Amino acid sequence: MTRKRPRLLRRLARWTLFAALAWVVFSVLLVAALRVVPPPTSAVMMARALEATTSGEKDFRLDYRWVPLERIAAHLPVSVVAGEDQRFPSHNGFDVEAIRTALAESEDGGRLRGASTISQQVAKNLFLWNGRSFVRKGLEAYFTVLIETIWPKRRIVEVYLNIAEFGDGVYGVGAASARYFRTTPDRLDAHQSALLAAVLPSPRRLHADRPSAYVQRRAAWIQRQVRQLGGPAYVER
Repeated sequence: MTRKRPRLLRRLARWTLFAALAWVVFSVLLVAALRVVPPPTSAVMMARALEATTSGEKDFRLDYRWVPLERIAAHLPVSVVAGEDQRFPSHNGFDVEAIRTALAESEDGGRLRGASTISQQVAKNLFLWNGRSFVRKGLEAYFTVLIETIWPKRRIVEVYLNIAEFGDGVYGVGAASARYFRTTPDRLDAHQSALLAAVLPSPRRLHADRPSAYVQRRAAWIQRQVRQLGGPAYVER
């Protein structure tokens, strides 16, 4: 009995190591493939579709249309960067300065706010589930490193613009531009781009086509930030 237990433990350790290595190889190959292949869906889309099915939302429709970056107006990538992650072109996936600021504000009694970069949001939306567990945050960091290592910045912003939620069931700029402005992504003007970027923090509550006073103020702020950043050239295309 005593001899069998160490043998069983060694076998279990080998299988655990093998499974871990297989998962790492699979995840690397998956991220490498998505550098050139448009994602057919995302974890967030699948979770929302499942939620709608289980809750009996018969009117729910998921709208997702992949659009290459070349067919997206130059105003939109820089508007999203201005609103969500202004150090996107220079950081390696994690905005250390924003994290420090958020922690300092929390220590001073403020609410701990998020400091997620566009790269982190792509990792979470594409591969993971919603939640605040340490496991999910660890996986988010892992996929963020993979994405920043394997993809160019151009690809990261392209995927983000295509899988970001712009409304309930509305994913990506292709669906959003058609739904809210009855146009194509390449014809979005600077103001429309700013409105789409303005709703990203809460896309099911905020509306690009029926902007509240808050959305209008935020869109105006985003347009000012775009000008200060130097316009569309700030984001590599």
